[in-house]
Amino acid sequence: MARLPRFVLPGYPQHVIQRGNNRQQILFEEDDYWFIWEKLGVAAQKFECDIHAYVLMPNHFHLLVTPHVENGIGKLMQYVGRYYVQYFNHRYDRTGTLWEGRYRATLVEPKGYLQAVSHYVEANPVRAGLVGHPSDYGWSSYAANAEGADDELVTPHLEYERLGRSAKARREQYAKSAETPASETRLKEIRDSTNKAWVLGTSAFCSEVEGMLNRRALPRPRGGDRRSEAYRRQAGRL
Repeated sequence: MARLPRFVLPGYPQHVIQRGNNRQQILFEEDDYWFIWEKLGVAAQKFECDIHAYVLMPNHFHLLVTPHVENGIGKLMQYVGRYYVQYFNHRYDRTGTLWEGRYRATLVEPKGYLQAVSHYVEANPVRAGLVGHPSDYGWSSYAANAEGADDELVTPHLEYERLGRSAKARREQYAKSAETPASETRLKEIRDSTNKAWVLGTSAFCSEVEGMLNRRALPRPRGGDRRSEAYRRQAGRL
């Protein structure tokens, strides 16, 4: 089955995931984390991308990133992936592939979804059972977004800036919203959109993206009464 082309719109955020091959561990020691963190920062600046949230996990990493040029994210991921494989293979005396394959990504509607994805990314260590709270994990953007810690990798998105008039108010509002666990429906929505390369957003936003890129932003609905007006409207036939 042919792989779907990624949705790319400069100025719109994307949720990106890169995993180790067969979900193998890719980060072992503190130096590994620092190396990939540093390369992400270099690549973000070099290829005109803003990273709003991230988490570095033992066998994968997540980014919430806005590209400002069409091929920004692709070049960022290629740069980081290439340099990290060279570093990793030399450090651990190994050869062969390290990554699962091409990275997974979904275009994210900023209003209403960006903060949800940011919390999803930073809560990954909690869901994995590594820590009890996002603040307990040192390799994510939570400390920057919720506590005001200095993190050169993080660039606030406009939607984050709208959380409050002052930096303190924004941090407090962000931390407060992070305390509400995402529903299973929202978690599934984020995972499915990212893994299947569909757009994450409202139907109106998806329609807007379809108009700009001239391709479907959501999968065609399955089942239902194909003769009904509602079904045909959802399927884009009316």
